Amino acid sequence: MQEHHRLVDPGRSEIRHARRWVVKLGSSLVTNQGRGIDPEAVARFAAQVAGLRRQGREVVIVSSGAIAEGMKRLGWKDRPHEVHSLQAAAAVGQMGLAQAYEVGFLAHGLKTAQVLLTHEDVSDRRRYLNARATLNTLLGLGVVPVVNENDTVVTDEIKLGDNDTLAALVTNLIEAELLIILTDQPGLFSADPRRDPQAQRIDRARANDPSLAAMAGGAGTRIGTGGMATKVRAAQRASRSGAHTVIASGLEDGVLERLCAEEALGSFLVADVPMLAARKQWMADQLQLRGALLLDAGASRVLIAGGKSLLPIGVVGVQGSFDRGDVVSCLDPAGTEIARGLVNYAARETRKIMGQPSAQIEELLGFVEEPELIHRDNLVVTSSAVKT
Repeated sequence: MQEHHRLVDPGRSEIRHARRWVVKLGSSLVTNQGRGIDPEAVARFAAQVAGLRRQGREVVIVSSGAIAEGMKRLGWKDRPHEVHSLQAAAAVGQMGLAQAYEVGFLAHGLKTAQVLLTHEDVSDRRRYLNARATLNTLLGLGVVPVVNENDTVVTDEIKLGDNDTLAALVTNLIEAELLIILTDQPGLFSADPRRDPQAQRIDRARANDPSLAAMAGGAGTRIGTGGMATKVRAAQRASRSGAHTVIASGLEDGVLERLCAEEALGSFLVADVPMLAARKQWMADQLQLRGALLLDAGASRVLIAGGKSLLPIGVVGVQGSFDRGDVVSCLDPAGTEIARGLVNYAARETRKIMGQPSAQIEELLGFVEEPELIHRDNLVVTSSAVKT
């Protein structure tokens, strides 16, 4: 271990202050060089995550390794090319992957949950909200979710490098402050260190710096297909919701705890805008408004002055046909837009519960998604005055 790695970097205080982390573990870190899951390696990472949990941090793991484990269990030496064979290997391997994490975390008194996602789960708004609610509930229960792409049902060619993208999408999904991408490389370099002995590790850079893509390497290992370029793109995607990214070597002892202590490990890629500003800007710029809610004067004032959630009781009219998770406009009694946000109920459901207290939602609909029509975290005010 090089001496400069032990130095504390005062410019990394964002890492120490981050309360919600997404940690992506590459195939080379959790498998025996393609010979299936390495339980001891998984146990070491579980111990580090347990340490973060004791500090009050919430952690979601995005783990590769299912196909490698499936190949071992099926007795395959070479990674197949046929999609159905890859899907079969993933289905078999998921059993061992989940088992390894369950055993590793049980040693520290922590429960785990396996969450399998496809890219459609985080692009479709309704499925997005369902996945978000599940992960947030698991974190609230003190469970460590272990996320993987649902390789058994995807129809495109499976690429483990996509787990970098999946990790970034999960970061956006749960509004994590920090994405940690652990690989078998020390970080991002100014050039390919395998070819250029003068290459320098990038300690800190803007995630959206266009020069980063040119610095990123190409193909990955035989085990995983993701290269450094996918990790840079993941950092850029994570930065859209205001999350910072660290690309570091998971081969470093205690890498997660040392990153938390602000050691200068890996490459720290900083988001350009604060998390809340990034999220609200996205909603403010959302062009595909699916409908509108007409509010009474009291609800209009509360949204602007109080920073409160929008409850059904403050709605007097519904316009358009929208689904849960769509962006809708909030109009004051004069018809002026004062806010917009992600609605928790479809238009037909909203019409049934508008003007009613939240306690009546279950009686009126037969179920309850959320007590709010639009939660304050999913709402952005677009006007500074209410016309009454």
